[in-house]
Amino acid sequence: MPLKYRTIPPFFSQRPKNMTLPASSSDWRARLGTIVEAPRAQTLIITLIIINAAILGLETSPAVMASWGGLLLPLDQAILAVFVIELALRIAAHGWRFFRDPWSVFDFIVVVIALLPASGPFAVLRALRVLRVLRLLTMVPNMRRVVGGLLAAIPGLASVFGIISIIFYVAAVIATKLFGGHFPDWFGTLGSSAYTLFQVMTLESWSMGIVRPVMEVFPQAWIFFVLFILISTFTMLNLFIAVIVNAIQAEHDIEIRDKEAGDAPPPEVQLREEVRAMRNELQELRRLLEQQAAR
Repeated sequence: MPLKYRTIPPFFSQRPKNMTLPASSSDWRARLGTIVEAPRAQTLIITLIIINAAILGLETSPAVMASWGGLLLPLDQAILAVFVIELALRIAAHGWRFFRDPWSVFDFIVVVIALLPASGPFAVLRALRVLRVLRLLTMVPNMRRVVGGLLAAIPGLASVFGIISIIFYVAAVIATKLFGGHFPDWFGTLGSSAYTLFQVMTLESWSMGIVRPVMEVFPQAWIFFVLFILISTFTMLNLFIAVIVNAIQAEHDIEIRDKEAGDAPPPEVQLREEVRAMRNELQELRRLLEQQAAR
């Protein structure tokens, strides 16, 4: 079936498996869309993406390039050519509707970046060729679901980030006031205090590296740091996780609902079936009445 696009928020929603072409589209476009979106074609593209990822990794090794560069570079260009052909076929099959799907737009941008010249002012873009690996996110449904959930969680994450920013600011001001005089490198300014507290929040050398030296001067400092860790690490970070998990579950529910809606016959088909069933019942009723009258 050709790909069917949805324009519901978030911007990167789950990529639909089917896109129905307009009734005015010619048969060849419909057949082309069916071929491009076929499972075998999708599996081939995924395989080429994985092979291309391995090639891009091998190109970072001078020893490998010295021995196999003559094979890897042409193979890389051949795979890129396949990507360009696949993208062109999808655009030909779906027309401007292709650009209504955010995942397809992402594929288009990644391939265009790979086609830019890798010399002169665009030399820095050569490193961006590895973005082709990200096409796996658009090809594998489970990955699309996770990415869609992450992007859908951004509004909720923004609220959690705002709360934790307030907590950080308050804690940084308190730490600067309490410990800045004796530990200027860690708590001398508001910025340094915030950075030190971020290290404490990540639990990286927080005890032996920071808290215990501070406790040698301020024995009760552990109360401040323990409360900060409980609030920032074990509470707020769990809120981040909860928001993301909820968004991913919502994306999964949307995908299931759309699949169920896609499997259901169109309303006109349902109406036609109901009319046919009523006609059969009326014919059966007429037959029974005729038999009764004959008796």
